[in-house]
Amino acid sequence: MPDTHRYLPLSAEERAEMLRAVGLQRAADLFASIPEKLRLKGALDVPGPMAEMDLLAEMTARAAENRIPEAGAQFVGGGAYRHFVPALVDHLISRTEFYSSYTPYQPEISQGTLQAVFEYQTLICQLTGLDISNASMYKGASTLAEAILMAERVSPRGRAVISDRVHPEYLQVTRTCLANMEIALETFAHRPDGSADPQAARRALEQPASAIVVQHPNFFGCLEEVEALAAVAKQAGAFLIVVVTEPLALGLLKAPGSQGADIVLGEGQGLGVPLSFGGPFLGFLAARPSFLSQMPGRL
Repeated sequence: MPDTHRYLPLSAEERAEMLRAVGLQRAADLFASIPEKLRLKGALDVPGPMAEMDLLAEMTARAAENRIPEAGAQFVGGGAYRHFVPALVDHLISRTEFYSSYTPYQPEISQGTLQAVFEYQTLICQLTGLDISNASMYKGASTLAEAILMAERVSPRGRAVISDRVHPEYLQVTRTCLANMEIALETFAHRPDGSADPQAARRALEQPASAIVVQHPNFFGCLEEVEALAAVAKQAGAFLIVVVTEPLALGLLKAPGSQGADIVLGEGQGLGVPLSFGGPFLGFLAARPSFLSQMPGRL
């Protein structure tokens, strides 16, 4: 085999045999679904082989061309924000008390993680005004889809309605996650001031739905009338799901759980996670006790 293929552990004969097994003539046929105009025709425009020091200098220069997240604009409701994180935080989470090998038979190693998870869940319950919280999800957007699925498992209706002021990326992720489920996802309109319209929500709930979803503050930074929307949901026999994309706002606003929300979720980046060019960060999820057996994630 030529030296250029030393990292490919297959001979030409073996590659040909694999292609025959899948009914193709050449490897390029694997990319037939990609439009011709999008395929690379020549070699990549990259420098040739370099010494390690030269390569590091080249990569450093290229990285300097990136826009750093700290230089961009931020908007209330966007779900990713700059926050000051005291240096003490990194020191504390680096202590061996919080290391975990994920081996329950070593309690002296796992205890720190168990305590940290307990403190986290307690904090989320206090902020949201609800009774139970899991130990975080992958990110806020996918947590919304999980919340709707959770509501559907508790009260199967095959339908959920969502405010059109919810973060569009959250809505897109949720549509993708529910695409192959027998759950219809419909939006309802907002008022001229940018907040969700309770009357539009009432009309949307004339047909049975397992849940109604609003974001508070919403994607345009407007505060929602959570209590009014909770009353609409209760009258229609649906659960109210509140999406919070800035958990620190819960330190100023009335807890959604105390306003009638049944499920509260959001993006935990604001609790001190670096921006990292948009994540993923962590999703938090809290609910009433009736959802305990259906809650995803760890408790």
